[in-house]
Amino acid sequence: MTTSDAVPGQFTLVLHSHLPWLANHGRWPVGEEWLYQSWAHCYLPVYAALRRLADDGLTDQLSLGITPVLAAQLDDPHCTASMYEWLADWQLRAMEAAVDDDPDRRISGHREYRAAAAALADFERHWRHGGSPQIRSLLSSGVAELLGGPLAHPFQPLLDARLRRLSLSEGLADAQLRWGSTPAGIWAPECAYTPGMEHEYAAAGVGHFMVDGPTLHGDTALGRPVAGTDVVAFGRDLTVSYRVWSPKSGYPGHGAYRDFHTYDHRTGFKPFRVTGKNVAGEAKKPYDPELVDAVIDAHVDDFVDCVRQRLIDESARIGRPALVVAAFDTELYGHWWHEGPIWLERVLRRLPEAGVTVGTLATARRDGYVGEPVDLADSSWGSGKDWRVWEGPQVQHLVQLNSEVTATALESLDRRRSGGARDGVADQILRETLMTVQSDWPFMVSKDTAAGYAQDRAYKHAHATREICAASDADRTEQAAQLARGWRHADNLFGALDARRLPISDGSGR
Repeated sequence: MTTSDAVPGQFTLVLHSHLPWLANHGRWPVGEEWLYQSWAHCYLPVYAALRRLADDGLTDQLSLGITPVLAAQLDDPHCTASMYEWLADWQLRAMEAAVDDDPDRRISGHREYRAAAAALADFERHWRHGGSPQIRSLLSSGVAELLGGPLAHPFQPLLDARLRRLSLSEGLADAQLRWGSTPAGIWAPECAYTPGMEHEYAAAGVGHFMVDGPTLHGDTALGRPVAGTDVVAFGRDLTVSYRVWSPKSGYPGHGAYRDFHTYDHRTGFKPFRVTGKNVAGEAKKPYDPELVDAVIDAHVDDFVDCVRQRLIDESARIGRPALVVAAFDTELYGHWWHEGPIWLERVLRRLPEAGVTVGTLATARRDGYVGEPVDLADSSWGSGKDWRVWEGPQVQHLVQLNSEVTATALESLDRRRSGGARDGVADQILRETLMTVQSDWPFMVSKDTAAGYAQDRAYKHAHATREICAASDADRTEQAAQLARGWRHADNLFGALDARRLPISDGSGR
């Protein structure tokens, strides 16, 4: 590894934690299992690493985005109870594997039993009351900056402006309710942007947000105020970020790491190592933890050297200390990349030893890592860095669905608007509309990852919206209330959402 000579500038790690609402919408192969796997293999170890860093007095280690829809699941009583059962089932399956006739399966069973026991102990001690106590504790320690986001993770540029403003303000209010603090920054869903959103951010009190590197034309060495506002866009440095994970390569593909895709179907475990990029599942070798530690260290050293050199190069290029931002989905660490949480903690500890200043997006703003204002164009962090994943030919039916459902809902809500007491029917219309327009559904269709599940979810929430609106518009008061209660019971989230806060239409469609 490099020497400890200090290098100019600051390095910031940003993690974006998100899953769509999965509770009571199937279990396997897509559904709640996705939540519990991510919780067990990613959130538990990543938060444990952050606690250890905090206990050692380290602060401002990363900016951690948590979407309101994920936060709702981590606090939901059904999800927390089911997660406990899932962990117990993991341990039981491991016990069965530990006495299997196959020696490799027995070794895997013993390893999984120990992992499940540790996860159960962690969950019982730290998560029994949901995720918000954990998040509040991290916030209080100063180890991380918390980033919020719009309420149900919509693709904002394609969303009706009234609904977009409401989703953002309600998402920030949800964070205040759960964590006792309103985030100063957000992770814009899919890093999606269209001109004008910066004024909505400013009005909502958002001071900074993330975009992908190409949105800033690859010049991510400083945050940039957007279009005459004080709202700062920070760009993901792809040179550094892609060192870890890109569409084609990255550390998790090393042959010694545990393979994500290959299951032992008798146990449901993943007891194989990557082995090689072109090795078929049936030819992969058993996972061996003893091979992994040195590989993790090598990848830590490689990343630290990459960050050091990037800071030196970028600082020289712009003639002042530069900022380097690496950003990833949190779920990469542990869920997709089994060894990721270990790598993450070691990187954060070794960067200062190598002379690198580590900070958050908030500290970057505070310490002046901000350049000249910039005008940004339509963009995202998806394929092509444009909107094709969310509005391309393969998802035009969902684009049309979202447009129709949004129009139906807003017209119905405007008819119901009275300014009086809270209206449970209006709240549920709004809730189902937001669930319909989640960015996950077109993403899963475009990428052909559980496309059928995604379409079913979008059309189910659209149906709920339409049938409540139909009853409401026809003045079938009791039926509308009954339908709203039924759908509310099916998805127990965003209880504080209040349709009275929906901006009033000015007649221009804005």
